[in-house]
Amino acid sequence: MEEDFSFEAGLEKLSKIVEELENEEVSLEESIKKFEEGMKISKKCTEILEKAETRIKKVTKDGGKLIEKEVNF
Repeated sequence: MEEDFSFEAGLEKLSKIVEELENEEVSLEESIKKFEEGMKISKKCTEILEKAETRIKKVTKDGGKLIEKEVNF
């Protein structure tokens, strides 16, 4: 995956793969390749979501104030 991969770009790519598999006549071999590509993209999107969740969990309440704690990835 490229370094500037974003969650939104991943979702767009996944959507395109699903559309291709549903709307085009694709050989079994090509379908498998697209599935594998989709799984890689899905994994990267999951990693991005997990990092975001970690950052959100670092925002805590302290005496009525919200304090964001820096997280280094």
